[in-house]
Amino acid sequence: MAFRRGTIRVLTVDDHAVTRQGISLLLGHVDDISVVGAASDGRKAVQMARENRPDVVLMDAVMPGLNGLEATRQMKQALPECKVVILSGFVDEDQLINALEAGVDGYIEKASGIDEVLRAIRSVTQGTKYFSRRLEEKFDLPALLNRAGSGDRRSGIDVLSTREREVLQLIGEANSNAQVAETLSISIKTVEAHLTRIKEKLSAKNRGEMIRIALRAGLVRDERGLVASSESAAEQ
Repeated sequence: MAFRRGTIRVLTVDDHAVTRQGISLLLGHVDDISVVGAASDGRKAVQMARENRPDVVLMDAVMPGLNGLEATRQMKQALPECKVVILSGFVDEDQLINALEAGVDGYIEKASGIDEVLRAIRSVTQGTKYFSRRLEEKFDLPALLNRAGSGDRRSGIDVLSTREREVLQLIGEANSNAQVAETLSISIKTVEAHLTRIKEKLSAKNRGEMIRIALRAGLVRDERGLVASSESAAEQ
């Protein structure tokens, strides 16, 4: 894909190739925007952001391996000046607060048109947070911003460390301990130690409960009937 040169450097991130390539193609025809890369998951997005130093990242919320919010946290730590706009097909209050706590600069629905995507990119570049109009109508955004900034919301997966949330997502995607270890480049014993702490922090009795928690938290999509299959998930 040929990327046009422009003023605002943008990285697009989505695990669906049609969406990722479509957005990149549309943005590539805008004079003041330069698409510097396109990533298919959160882990690749963090790596590409480090390499290409984008001004704005258009980030899918739910992706395999490393979801958009965890990728945002890592990106903000490495590149605090980089702006992140989440694109999501589904938004509820908890997801929006989680995104704000992760440090996102904007949040728009995938049903939005390209004009709103451009407004979001230009707004966050100028230092203004941007939320799609439908979100402004649906939620009390000032109240949610205050809640996200209060630092006193420690429930659910919020009690987990960054690494523990990564492990929980991979477990939620039905990976074995060995697969989790390979993906994160850690030992199986380290994975087991993380799982023990996750169970304790979330009061989860077994692997099946951890999978259900990951699903409810929106860390993974329920595209393979994992809610039902989690009942029979074996302890590993």
